[in-house]
Amino acid sequence: MEKQVKDFNVFIEQDEDGIYVAKVPEIEGCYTQGKTLEEVIKRIKEAIEVCLEADREEINPMRFVGIQRVSVGKSQSA
Repeated sequence: MEKQVKDFNVFIEQDEDGIYVAKVPEIEGCYTQGKTLEEVIKRIKEAIEVCLEADREEINPMRFVGIQRVSVGKSQSA
């Protein structure tokens, strides 16, 4: 039986301690961390496989559109 390949969007951020945190928005609770980008990529692949094996529902990755940074701040009253 051939293994079906699926592509997932992975968001990678770096926390205040320099640790990389990777999250898969299509799979609730699927995230990991690592000290390097290489480590976090390896770990998120493993995490995705575990999440897919544990989840009985079919997960269909969403089409990636883009990322936009949005700034929000409180306006000061006069």
